[in-house]
Amino acid sequence: MTERLAMYIDTSKCMACRGCQVACKQWNDRQGYVPGVRETHNVGTYENPLKLDPQTWTRIKFIEYDDGERFQWLFMKEGCMHCTNAACADVCPTGALKYGPYGIITFERELCNGCGYCSQFCPFHIPQLEVINRLTGEAKSSKCVFCQDRTTNGLKPACVKTCPAGALDWGDRDEMIAKAEARVEVLKNERGFPKANVYGKTQLGGLGRIYVLTAPPEVYGLPADPKYPAISTLWQKIVQPVGQAVFGATILGLVAAFFVARRNVHMEEVE
Repeated sequence: MTERLAMYIDTSKCMACRGCQVACKQWNDRQGYVPGVRETHNVGTYENPLKLDPQTWTRIKFIEYDDGERFQWLFMKEGCMHCTNAACADVCPTGALKYGPYGIITFERELCNGCGYCSQFCPFHIPQLEVINRLTGEAKSSKCVFCQDRTTNGLKPACVKTCPAGALDWGDRDEMIAKAEARVEVLKNERGFPKANVYGKTQLGGLGRIYVLTAPPEVYGLPADPKYPAISTLWQKIVQPVGQAVFGATILGLVAAFFVARRNVHMEEVE
């Protein structure tokens, strides 16, 4: 069986420096601040940007949390979860998104037709559509790919390599789970976080991101038990095949109409 790799994310160690965001943009050539286009304004939060976008594949989410005993700032690294049961890859009609090596959900931009199915079916709402031409509707999807050009060559993702707090790690998924479970025990028994837990071990067949959380998943905006969209199965087995058949029939009809019209023109010439 091929080794499965995963990213370890310890939210208790994250200090929200956002070095991971910068490293991601630099390595993946995602544009940052563009004068007159992407100005930063104070909107009452430390988060910047406010959400994932086509140029931001990972970001640090800020959460104010009061559990009745103490107030906490919680920080969480957002990005593609690289699910074992990945609806985005299953519904992609062009193969732009697919199950790749080491459990990575890879993305090939040149194959993407901008249909947006991935963003609609993802239980975590991760893929983002970049509209390239508003007149024609041309668009491309985008998401974290675990620096697939690095990780498939034995290197760590750029965000992991740059983290100064040691909140991130990368390696064999079973080892990352064991590391997370050991850390949770320390947080519960020695650091005063009785609600600490591991997230990603079993959700959707197992995620490629293994989180150490100090509060329940819902506090971070994570579904405790994310569901594989039932409609995506219907989409794969019925809607897409029927659509392709209809499209094929339409093309065949146009071709037939062309030859019928051409034949009629020739008949008129004969008469």
